[in-house]
Amino acid sequence: MTMEKTCTEVWKNCLQIIKDNIPNQSFKTWFEPISALKLDGKVLTIQVPSLFFYEWLEEHYVGLLRKTVKKQLGDEGRLEYNIVVDKSSNSGSPYTTNMPSNGNGAEAKFQSMPIPVSINKDIKNPFIIPGLKKLTVDPQLNSNYTFENYIEGDCNRLARSAGYAVAAKPGGTSFNPLMIYGGVGLGKTHLAQAIGNEIKRNMPDKLVIYVSCEKFCQQFVDSLKNNTINDFVNFYQAMDVIIMDDVHNFAGKEKTQDIFFHIFNHLHQSGKQVILSSDKAPKDLAGLEERLLSRFKWGLSADLQIPDLETRIAILRKKMYADGIELPNEVVEYVAHNIDNNVRELEGAMVSLLAQSTLNKKDIDLNLAKQMLKNFIKNTSKEISMEYIQKLVCEYFEVPVDMVKSPTRKREIVQARQISMYLSKSHTKSSLKTIGAFFGGRDHSTVIYACQTVEDLIDTDKKFKGYVHDIQKKLKMS
Repeated sequence: MTMEKTCTEVWKNCLQIIKDNIPNQSFKTWFEPISALKLDGKVLTIQVPSLFFYEWLEEHYVGLLRKTVKKQLGDEGRLEYNIVVDKSSNSGSPYTTNMPSNGNGAEAKFQSMPIPVSINKDIKNPFIIPGLKKLTVDPQLNSNYTFENYIEGDCNRLARSAGYAVAAKPGGTSFNPLMIYGGVGLGKTHLAQAIGNEIKRNMPDKLVIYVSCEKFCQQFVDSLKNNTINDFVNFYQAMDVIIMDDVHNFAGKEKTQDIFFHIFNHLHQSGKQVILSSDKAPKDLAGLEERLLSRFKWGLSADLQIPDLETRIAILRKKMYADGIELPNEVVEYVAHNIDNNVRELEGAMVSLLAQSTLNKKDIDLNLAKQMLKNFIKNTSKEISMEYIQKLVCEYFEVPVDMVKSPTRKREIVQARQISMYLSKSHTKSSLKTIGAFFGGRDHSTVIYACQTVEDLIDTDKKFKGYVHDIQKKLKMS
């Protein structure tokens, strides 16, 4: 038990250092799934969920890992990986294999490791259709969905970078399949089709097909009715790149899952690229066969998150530029600040504004924008609450909301708390006693002191004054 606890502590300390040195999204994707397994002398063994994880860590983070482990264990400190390998058989459960850290990303590619694909090399491929490669296949792609039109931000950086790598070398990266997942309207379809469009632009001879899961299921049903199931399977197995949208719709459709399972296997074994999108992470998909789910996890699963304010503003500016329309900065900021659910709603609001501007030949100011977008923006005329002020201040300073009400005396928390109290006094009808009670049961004298402190700093600290001004500007837009 002591040894286990020690290895967990060592790895926890390593993670703290790593987290400070890489983007949060990368940390979440590549390091959170890792667990510490054992510490044998100066050798720390960590378990990674797949062969692909091992490759990626060794190629991109080996230097950071090596330095971090040595910092915790001394110059003799070494790292070993315990890799979970899926046998891809119906009866066999996953097994693990150990690999040392090479310490050299360039040499980290697998040479003799088992490949996590069920391949029977004695079986000849019966799906060779003479002349098919000469046919032109409509890829079913929207030409507007390109990388140029896809604004990059912290919310999508990993998925976009992986998509770009796949587009440059379809079937030739470890991102196979590439699973893009996220909520409604966050750009899954745009990114998936952007990959297809980029491939067709650079490699026009590649057979690329985009199909929604619903359409695929309908085509399968039709092929059963028409007794053309072989043609259906042959067509998809002949593709170089399949982009399957909304795979969560496979839930409960066992026969369709079975067909796609075989198509997927054939493509993967042939070095062809599979790109999938879903509204949930693979581990959260319900109603899908385990063998299909395990294949979805082979490559990279990259999530799309709600874009932050800066990214939302950039998306709106891109839309304005594309449509040749100019809007005042305060209108753009108002829309971006208030519509924060998804990109689709954001663009819908902008289309509405642009339409009004063009049709009425009228310049749009902030008041007109507020009036026109009341259907998009919930509670436009809501009264500003202490809770909302607290949320806004915490988002601005990137501190946890619950910490503001806690007794902690950390400088950044105290600053957020005092500004929240100051704004609550000036923007709400709450009494000093009510404000103090809301912010962690403090008395009215604390609120008076906080307000005085903020006022003094506004007068003497230019940077601090800028903070308060920014937050007040956001409140004005609420």
